[in-house]
Amino acid sequence: MEYGSIEREIHIDATPEVVYEVVSRPEHLREWWPDEAELKPVPGGTGVISFGDRSTPDAKVEALTVVDADPPRRFSFRWVYDEGETPTPVNSLLVTFDLTPSGSGTLLRFSEAGFRERGWEAAVLENAYREHSTGWDHFLPRLVAYVNRLESTP
Repeated sequence: MEYGSIEREIHIDATPEVVYEVVSRPEHLREWWPDEAELKPVPGGTGVISFGDRSTPDAKVEALTVVDADPPRRFSFRWVYDEGETPTPVNSLLVTFDLTPSGSGTLLRFSEAGFRERGWEAAVLENAYREHSTGWDHFLPRLVAYVNRLESTP
């Protein structure tokens, strides 16, 4: 199995402008992905996302740094790096949302890359890749459902 990157393509029945807001703004992110999100969606902007109640030890909190914010075409960020470090291609993962108009909607090309570059031992690499792949398979359909709800709200 190849553990280089996770890639998905999804058609969404909304304009790239709407989809861009949903993948880049904290108030929208928390509707389909993390339980909490705080971030500045501009290049170099930083923030945190969390899964679970942050007041408990079971919560998973991840820092992230925005790499590219080009509305309504691309939004990308680095995450899964150690606290206090500046994210680089060898110590973090890169998530990218590329948005292309497609008919009356948007083709979203999603990728998460950098697994091999982390230098993880084989079992850690395989586990991280599997967890992230399963996670995105859960969360990306939630993104589509959330956009559909937004678009149907008057």
